Amino acid sequence: MKINKYIFLSLFLIPAALFSQIQTGAEQPALYLPQLLNKKVALVVNQTSIVGENKVHLLDTLSGLNITITKVFAPEHGFRGDADAGEWIKNNRDVKTGVPIISLYGKNKKPLPEQLSDVDVIIFDIQDVGARFYTYISTLQYVMEACAENNKKLIVLDRPNPNDFVDGPVLELSQQSFVGMHPIPVLHGLTVGELAMMINGEGWLPGKKECSLLVIKTRNWKHGQKYSLPIKPSPNLPNDQSIALYPSLCFFEATQVSVGRGTYFPFQVIGAPDKKYGDFSFTPKSLPGFAKNPLQENKVCYGIDLREIKTDGGLTLTYLLDFYKKSGLKEKFFSSPSFMDKLAGTSSLRKQIIAGKTEGEIRESWQADLKKYKEKRKKYLLYQDY
Repeated sequence: MKINKYIFLSLFLIPAALFSQIQTGAEQPALYLPQLLNKKVALVVNQTSIVGENKVHLLDTLSGLNITITKVFAPEHGFRGDADAGEWIKNNRDVKTGVPIISLYGKNKKPLPEQLSDVDVIIFDIQDVGARFYTYISTLQYVMEACAENNKKLIVLDRPNPNDFVDGPVLELSQQSFVGMHPIPVLHGLTVGELAMMINGEGWLPGKKECSLLVIKTRNWKHGQKYSLPIKPSPNLPNDQSIALYPSLCFFEATQVSVGRGTYFPFQVIGAPDKKYGDFSFTPKSLPGFAKNPLQENKVCYGIDLREIKTDGGLTLTYLLDFYKKSGLKEKFFSSPSFMDKLAGTSSLRKQIIAGKTEGEIRESWQADLKKYKEKRKKYLLYQDY
C-alpha cells in the first residue's frame, strides 16, 4: 500500500494551537492510521463523519490516503443523512468514490458474515446525541455483535456527547427494541466509545462475547462540557436547540402531538390541531430534507414555540405533562402506548402520567435505578468531569 508520505506525515504533525481545541477521534489520524495499513477497511459512517474545519468526509480522507475501503455501512437516515426517520435505506454506491454502501436500516440491521468476508477492520464514526432512543447506538450494538461473531476488529472514533446528562428511567429488558437496546437511562451520559466499552464490559453481546475494540478518544473535551455540533446529526435535529430539547420532546412521537416535523424548526415547537394547546400556530408540510410525510400534515397546529426558550439541556417532563392535562384524553392521549413504553424503556412512565403523578413523584421513582447505573457508568468513563 502506498500513501503519500507528505500527506501522511502532515497528519501526524498537529499544530500547537490545536492542543487547546476539541479534536474528535477522527481528527487524530496518528492514533488510528497505523491500524489500517495493509488492511481492508469498512466504515460505519454518515454525514457527521467529518474531519477538520473543512468538514472533509472520513471516507474521502481515507480514500485520499490510499487506505483500502471495501464498503460503507449506513445507519438510519442513510450515508448522507437525508432520509426520513423510519425510512428504509437502500443499498447503492458512493458517487464520488464508487465504494458500495450497504444499509443497516431496513431488513438488515446487522452486517452479515458474507458482507464482512473482505473486511479486516471496521471503523465506527458517527455523532450521537446522548439519548437512548437515538438509533445510531443501536447500530453500534449490531456492529459489535457482527465483529465479535466474525473475529473483526472495531475502531470507534469518539466524539463528544452534546446531551451529557444522566437522567430518566432505566430501560427494562422487556421493552428492548431498536429505539432502546441497553439497560441505560434515557440520557446515558456516555460517549459512543464509552458505551461500546460498557457493552463489552457488561456482557451485553449475545453469549457474553467480547468485540475486539479500540476507542480513539476525543482530545480536550470533558464530561459536562458544552459541545456544539458542526453538522446536523439527522434531518430533524438542525441546531443546538433542537438537540437539547430532543430527549424531552421525543415522547410526543407516541402521541398525535406534532413536534414540528415538516417545519424548519423541528423539535423546537409542539402542537396539535386544537386551540386548547396554545396560541402559537404552525402547519406541518411535506418538506424535503426534513420530513416527507409529517404528522398532522397540512393541518394548523396550536401549541407553544420553544425556539427562544433558555435551556441547559437535560430531561424535563414539563411539556409532556402539560399537554397531557390540556388534552383531556386520559389514556387515549398516547395513541401508541406500546411505542411510548419503548421510548421510555418502561410502561411505568405512561401509567404514572395517567395516574396523575407529578414530575417530582415520577422522578423520585427513577432514583434507585439511576444510582446503580451511575456506579456502573464510572467503570467506563474515558473523560474527566468538566
